[in-house]
Amino acid sequence: MGKPLTKTKIIQITSGRGPAECCWVVAQILKQFLEAVKDNGIDYKILQREKGIENMTLQSVTIQLKGKSLNVFLSQWIGTIQWIGISKFRPNHKRKNWFVGLYEVSKSEQFEILEKDITYQATKSSGPGGQHVNKVSSAIRAIHQPTKTQVLVMDSRSQHQNRKIAKTRLQEKVTELQLDALKSGIKNQWKNHLSIERGNPVQVFKGSDFKKNVVVKDFKKQRYALKNELRNQLNT
Repeated sequence: MGKPLTKTKIIQITSGRGPAECCWVVAQILKQFLEAVKDNGIDYKILQREKGIENMTLQSVTIQLKGKSLNVFLSQWIGTIQWIGISKFRPNHKRKNWFVGLYEVSKSEQFEILEKDITYQATKSSGPGGQHVNKVSSAIRAIHQPTKTQVLVMDSRSQHQNRKIAKTRLQEKVTELQLDALKSGIKNQWKNHLSIERGNPVQVFKGSDFKKNVVVKDFKKQRYALKNELRNQLNT
């Protein structure tokens, strides 16, 4: 059986049409979610925050995750999340149950550049080293043809080493461009999740301390995700 593959996913926590209380819940869920992410050895990057009207609240937050077995981890989070508690903004409000959503954002761009899309050009190095460094075309210019992004590397006297460094730096540069495009595309994506399902929450929290409520529930969704993860590993 092969090792689990490292994957990249984008998720979003949103209050939908919810009031300030739901925006407060989004901010609290973000803390809980990031703790779970770190505990599972998953890398994350916050791409977008949409602030709520009240201080310390969020209408939505979008996060990039990178790690192994993401499907299994996210199967415990994707869906409706419930908080049971008294509103800090309207203490006399009768409502005690508040709901937010956690969704996966589909991405159309590939975050991994392909070798066939890179053009390498050897060129003479410049800078410290006098005439010696200019005698050999050791510097490498790498161009990512789909985006026309390019980098010039002359760190080493070895053309092979500069080629490796160039690919890494090109990957970083292209990824940043893709993330910038993604940010602008998802800035208001929380509006697409205006209707949040109130039943069958995947996570339930209680009280002002946001203590996790243990719920006896069917773990069919988690088992299904695990089976898919194992099937994918066997096929690699």
